[in-house]
Amino acid sequence: MIRHVDISDSALRALERHETAAHAIPSREVRDLGHAVVLYDPRDTEPFWNRMASVRWPDDEAGFDRRLTEALALFAVLGRAPHFWPSPVHSQPVDLAARLAREGFADTGGGHVMVLTEAAACCPVAPAELGRGVTLHGIRRAADAGPHDVADMGLVLAESFGTLPGRAGELAADLARTLDDVRVTLVLVRVDGEPAAAAKATTFDGLTYLSSIGTRVAFRGRGLAGIATRHALALGRGRTPGTTYLGVFSGNAPALALYGRLGFASIGESPDMLLE
Repeated sequence: MIRHVDISDSALRALERHETAAHAIPSREVRDLGHAVVLYDPRDTEPFWNRMASVRWPDDEAGFDRRLTEALALFAVLGRAPHFWPSPVHSQPVDLAARLAREGFADTGGGHVMVLTEAAACCPVAPAELGRGVTLHGIRRAADAGPHDVADMGLVLAESFGTLPGRAGELAADLARTLDDVRVTLVLVRVDGEPAAAAKATTFDGLTYLSSIGTRVAFRGRGLAGIATRHALALGRGRTPGTTYLGVFSGNAPALALYGRLGFASIGESPDMLLE
């Protein structure tokens, strides 16, 4: 059972803008249009890095059509496929996803936005909790990273999320560019020296966004993602206590159960609308 919690429109918009800014680190662009926020990657055409979120458009057809036409023109100028992340609640208009579907957009798989409501359930990891051969390494600056840490974390993420062959190197390069950013904390879990699980915390403006949480297939079922998540939160949130949140795919039952045990509750579920 997924727990749910209410959130105000202003608080949700703050989370949406924070997440967009977090994903922009280190070299992507954020364009705040007032009525929406856009993430743009000038190097990578992957839709995940190129999207419009936090949409608050007029309800009347003429006003809505005008905004949609402007948005499609912006995506065309950027050379990216039109891509929207409707808000899980408080979207304007409330039937935004349905209107986009009528315009030819398809839902490529939505997800939950989850907020930490029970901090005690996501407490720092005690050394006694680590099993035999399990090591936990936090990276808060470049000097903390060993020679293979970032490459190993890229490997974990590539395998965890089933990305295309060769993507691990690109993920590692992206992580490497964040090493001297004080807002970012990386965590890598190894088992008998083998990279096994990872997590990332991005903290600023009183908010912490947890992401890049994954476990390689051979090491699943051992609670390592939970350990990585808790350690990332302890290191990241320790700088600026405040609201902690994350996103999880709707069909990922093990992850939804894990975050529920760690004290997270869903504020709602939203589709991922792409014009292909």
